[in-house]
Amino acid sequence: MLETIAPGPEAGAVSALQRRVDKLSSLLDVATAMAAERDLNQLLAVILREVRDVVEADRCSLFIIDHERGEIWSKIAQGLEIREIRIPIGVGIAGYVAQTGEKVNLADVYDDPRFDRTWDKKTGYRTKAMLCVPMKNRDGRLTGVIQAINKTRPAGLSTGKTADEVFTAEDEEMLRALGAQASATIENALLNDEIDHLFEGFVKASVYAIESRDPTTSGHSERVAVLTLGIADSVERAGGAGASYRALRFSPAERKEIRYASLLHDFGKVGVREHVLVKANKLFPLEFEMIKQRFEVIKRNAQVEAWKTKFGVVCEHGQRGHEHALQGIDAALQAFLNEADDMLRFITECNRPTVLAEGGFERLHEIKQKVYESFSGEKLPYLGDQELEFLSVRRGSLTLAERGEIESHVVHTYKFLVQIPWTRELKRVPEIAYAHHEKLDGGGYPLKLPGQSIPVQSRMMTISDIYDALTASDRPYKKALPHEKAVDILYDEAKQQKVDKDLLDVFVQAKVHETLKEVKPVPMAALSRLDHKTTPEITTQAQAKVAASSTAPIAGATAKAAIAVATNVAISVQKIGEKAPAPAVKKAKTVAAIARAPRQKTTKKANNAGNKSRRVSKTKRKKGAR
Repeated sequence: MLETIAPGPEAGAVSALQRRVDKLSSLLDVATAMAAERDLNQLLAVILREVRDVVEADRCSLFIIDHERGEIWSKIAQGLEIREIRIPIGVGIAGYVAQTGEKVNLADVYDDPRFDRTWDKKTGYRTKAMLCVPMKNRDGRLTGVIQAINKTRPAGLSTGKTADEVFTAEDEEMLRALGAQASATIENALLNDEIDHLFEGFVKASVYAIESRDPTTSGHSERVAVLTLGIADSVERAGGAGASYRALRFSPAERKEIRYASLLHDFGKVGVREHVLVKANKLFPLEFEMIKQRFEVIKRNAQVEAWKTKFGVVCEHGQRGHEHALQGIDAALQAFLNEADDMLRFITECNRPTVLAEGGFERLHEIKQKVYESFSGEKLPYLGDQELEFLSVRRGSLTLAERGEIESHVVHTYKFLVQIPWTRELKRVPEIAYAHHEKLDGGGYPLKLPGQSIPVQSRMMTISDIYDALTASDRPYKKALPHEKAVDILYDEAKQQKVDKDLLDVFVQAKVHETLKEVKPVPMAALSRLDHKTTPEITTQAQAKVAASSTAPIAGATAKAAIAVATNVAISVQKIGEKAPAPAVKKAKTVAAIARAPRQKTTKKANNAGNKSRRVSKTKRKKGAR
């Protein structure tokens, strides 16, 4: 018969030793798990899960000290619905530990007046034992507090049930060790978050800079980013659409890469001259205003000549019996004025960024062949060579040279982005942004990349960029197109092998455009140094310079018109908030001074006369009083 030997004290000691070894082993596992996680929310969840297991607690909370606000906050409170709570330092048990740096180990928190029973009453949970220890970094600075609640029995005794036990000195030791490890890891995570926020702020500031130069495209970069990410998210669940990309997946880091590339894809526009960037019509506003003033001079010349002719007839023959001749002169004058008005209307139509009508180019040449006589007797054409060139643009508002300058923004974008020391996860941002104007047939710019040489992220961005440009309602040079019309244009581009049809199918079938409903418009009023809607005559410093340096016959305009032009130049320079070139300002002031001179002289005489009259009246009143 075998003799049953009762377990002696040695067996209990071995068991306790084994538990300690297991806990120390768990500490290594916790350190490994924490080192592998960089996301703060996930890291806090890992720490709390591991702390709960190591010290055998029912629940755990981790509070981080916000020294600037004098608070401790918890992103996660296990077992509670609340996801974040904030407590002033010094309030409650956790607040006390954060203030003093002393550990607290209580058998029953209800015996301690510092404990707030509010959450227990709300949740029905009974908090009893509590262990709360400070977290300190390498420098000994308090960074947070770890709180373990309700000690549980070890596994095998009564798993998961709260024991009427307190946390032991060993638990304190373990929790302090975990706190030290967690403190360093959390600080790294917080630093990583700060770097992310810093870079996010830099990206937003860059977008702000882009859109401040051209407020009419406000929100474009953000909308393109939302649409491009929408395509990326929809590819993997596209079903029949986008069959060739069904296996394509993007990690969180790759999604961030797409977002940054989309937000910064137009940053190079800061390198494009502003008057070209915001050009709404074929002629700059001041150039068109000069043409209008020129036609006023042309009509005024005709009226003067008609009056001279009529005066000659009356002086030579008298008015009686020659009424018919005088009426003929008036009729010819009216016909000429009507023709001049019709030519100006045609020029106005040509100035808009629409497709030049059939025969329009020939009629512009006919108008240019006509000449008028300036006040100095010089014969000048109705249209200058540069005006004819600009008005003859067949599509849009830009000349070939200006379009090339606009297209150069992609190169400027790339040169800017490659200067940034991107992390390994974001290193393709410059490449993705660089290719957003490339086309599958190799007809894009600037590299003319064919087909598969274009990154798939760039192909997604191309669709988003075109769609937003077509449907945006804030462009002064075109009307917004409805969704259906924009999609038709994109499919036409796909037929011509310019955009990716599979990705376009994903865009349409997943209704990616509906994600824009959640995008809040960016308030760009503060960005606009000049209100383009209320001041259409002049939009930029460069246009002011055009006014001052132009050789157009402004001398032929009336004094009132000259004053208006010069005043507009001055207003433009002031509103733009930029220092205009000295020659431009000097010329503008000269024009204004010459135009104002007769009025100033007359006004001065009138003022002197008024002053003299007032002095005489005052003298008479004094004599009467005597």
